[in-house]
Amino acid sequence: MNEPNFQIAVIRGDGIGVDVTDATLAVIEAARGRVGGFRLTYNDLIGGAAYYRESGQDMAPGAEDAAGDADAIFLGAIGLPEVRHEDGTEISPHLRLREMFQLYAGVRPVKAYPNVPCRLADPRAAEIDLIILRESTEGLFYTAAAHNRNPVANDDEVQDVLRITRPTTEKLHDFAFRLAQRRKAKGRGGSLTCVDKANVFRSMAFFRQIFDERAENFPDVERRYNYVDAQALDLIRRPWEFDVLVMENMFGDILSDLGGGLVGGMGMAACGEIGDEHGLFQPAHGSAPDIMGQDKANPLAAILSGAMMLDYLAEKSDQPQLADAAGVIEDAVQAGFAENRLRPMEFGGDMGTTAVTDELLDLIR
Repeated sequence: MNEPNFQIAVIRGDGIGVDVTDATLAVIEAARGRVGGFRLTYNDLIGGAAYYRESGQDMAPGAEDAAGDADAIFLGAIGLPEVRHEDGTEISPHLRLREMFQLYAGVRPVKAYPNVPCRLADPRAAEIDLIILRESTEGLFYTAAAHNRNPVANDDEVQDVLRITRPTTEKLHDFAFRLAQRRKAKGRGGSLTCVDKANVFRSMAFFRQIFDERAENFPDVERRYNYVDAQALDLIRRPWEFDVLVMENMFGDILSDLGGGLVGGMGMAACGEIGDEHGLFQPAHGSAPDIMGQDKANPLAAILSGAMMLDYLAEKSDQPQLADAAGVIEDAVQAGFAENRLRPMEFGGDMGTTAVTDELLDLIR
């Protein structure tokens, strides 16, 4: 019987994107070797700020089509501080990929691990295990995906559009409720909080209205509500009380970084961006070109994003062995911290990218 073979588009990008991508693929292959039953073929694609500096294009010819043909996309990191568009914005082809492939569901796990520095003194902070679900194609990022969308842009005034549409928001909320159901089935909280600013903006009142409409199809999920400013406060006061939080694009961009800070730093911030037909997975941190190639980067956000990619492929293809491989990676990270075998430099430890990767490989094998 032939093993299923999945095509992975790999965009290493800029800075430490190269380092953490190499680490991720090594760990994924170790987990695949342990579980068996599937194969992965990696197709390297070129894109990012360094390529833009050389060519004037942010992705190589044909790279977008190749990414669309793949079963999943893995992205290391993109951006260099000295490389910008004429309007001062960063080189960001991944924003365009979000729109092209309608990757509306931005999944940002926030999970505490043992022996990782905790910013909160309350012992309940060790229980933090929540997901920020960020709509990734609309909201206040709507104009950012394409630079010609600004309705007003001159030397006196610039406007950006906050866009909320019913079709995308319905899909987002359905995704959120199903995610809460799956977590409830695994013994987690199973609640879903709609985070908005419905008391001020019509767009946000519309977002909440659709949330309530779609909730009727998921009576087993506990519904909650929070204004975004109050949610920011509650993520400091009582983050352990939340499970899944669904929100607009910009709100999610901000709160997901806050969440990363609660559990050690952006080196633990995994990310999946999922649509109806495509999925892109990347660490939520930047490219950190100041430490590129110095063996200092924490690869765990990228590695955990790789585990998310395997889970996505398992659900998409109905091949549970991929989910088993994802579980192997997640368990290795959990055990590595619990046994103090993972000590990234990001947290003041003595282990760089290579050492963290090697320790995980040892735990997996």
